[in-house]
Amino acid sequence: MTSITSGPSGLMPHIETPPAMPVDPMDDIELRSVQLQYPNQRGSIVGQCDLRRVPTDKGDILVAVQGDTTKPAIVTYHDLGLNYASSFAGFFNFPSMRSLLDNFCVYHVNAPGQEEGAPTFPEEYVYPTFDELGAQMLFVMSHFNLKSIIGLGVGAGANILARFALANPDKVGALCLINCSSTQAGWIEWGYQLLNTRNLRSKGMTQGVLDYLMWHHFGRNPEERNLDLVQLYKSNFERSINPVNLAMLIDSYIKRTDLNIARTPSGSPQTTASLKMPVLNITGALSPHIDDTVTFNGRLVPEKTNWMKISDCGLVLEEQPGKLAEAFRLFLQGEGYAPTFSPHAKNHTTTTNYNINNVNNNNVNNNQEFDKLNGNGAGSGGGGGGGGGCVVSGAATSDNGNLPVSATTGAAIRITENPLPENVAC
Repeated sequence: MTSITSGPSGLMPHIETPPAMPVDPMDDIELRSVQLQYPNQRGSIVGQCDLRRVPTDKGDILVAVQGDTTKPAIVTYHDLGLNYASSFAGFFNFPSMRSLLDNFCVYHVNAPGQEEGAPTFPEEYVYPTFDELGAQMLFVMSHFNLKSIIGLGVGAGANILARFALANPDKVGALCLINCSSTQAGWIEWGYQLLNTRNLRSKGMTQGVLDYLMWHHFGRNPEERNLDLVQLYKSNFERSINPVNLAMLIDSYIKRTDLNIARTPSGSPQTTASLKMPVLNITGALSPHIDDTVTFNGRLVPEKTNWMKISDCGLVLEEQPGKLAEAFRLFLQGEGYAPTFSPHAKNHTTTTNYNINNVNNNNVNNNQEFDKLNGNGAGSGGGGGGGGGCVVSGAATSDNGNLPVSATTGAAIRITENPLPENVAC
């Protein structure tokens, strides 16, 4: 405010002007060089793994070992366009899965030539078939002196682990397979992938190949999902994978044979091959591979199968790691692995997508142990009949092993695709 004071007699009043307001030094600065960095560092598991080269009859393969090798073994296998780091980094850095490593050792198997920085295979190199890729698991088990494994596979990797389990049922204790196909490639898939392999060999990672890979992993309209995640995967496809080696893997994938498994009706003699170990068969509600998993589920033994469709995702490992981690943990607990493991604190009631906290108005405490947590035969399986339903915590199986029962009331529970069960009469 300007103030006026009286001056000497006969003179004009003296006007005092306040000092000027300081100028904000940021007013004239333009932010010219600020740009968004790619979110490539999202808790990579590379630094947590011991990388080993395992010799096989088809050349060496890279296996990344994560955890204590004296613990039970989980073997992972990745999908097309990925490797162990890009496929499982986010999932195994999720808090529940980091805790799971206290009870297991994870062996991440890479398909030949798919690791980052892999040299290009020569033209005369004959890439292994999917049956031969499955047989390489015998070399991995022998190298690390493993007697039995738990398989965790995605897409193409799920198909490879299923083949190994069919050929060696005594070496696989359980399987968790995501977006697994049990049939040979159809004409549309064969045509698209053949075009992709030609472009990868001659031009590298073209926009058409990139679009197909994004659809393969995310389903339709990936741009409407997590933009950082979409950008991360595009960056990985463009920069981290050798296109010629990827073309060879895709070519082997489209030449895969049918698994030739079938469900035998209850009470009938087993005349066809099928997976003999428990299987957790998972897909995402937005995945383009739902029909493949339904077909696969219809060919499995109902008493040993659980089919699960997880909502609001196509890429289950990345978009819904919490739901998948909980289902995987309960599946392992139901098969007798890590029976006391829980990612939650003890002595309190918890709520997750697969927990039942109020069965017949009685709370189920999380510190209660259960002998068996996976249902069978009563779930929604889709075409060909249902396998098991969703894996649900807070329920133990009945004496006959067919229907889970309430841990508090003893009432039987029917498990459906909806995680919340309904009571049925025994």
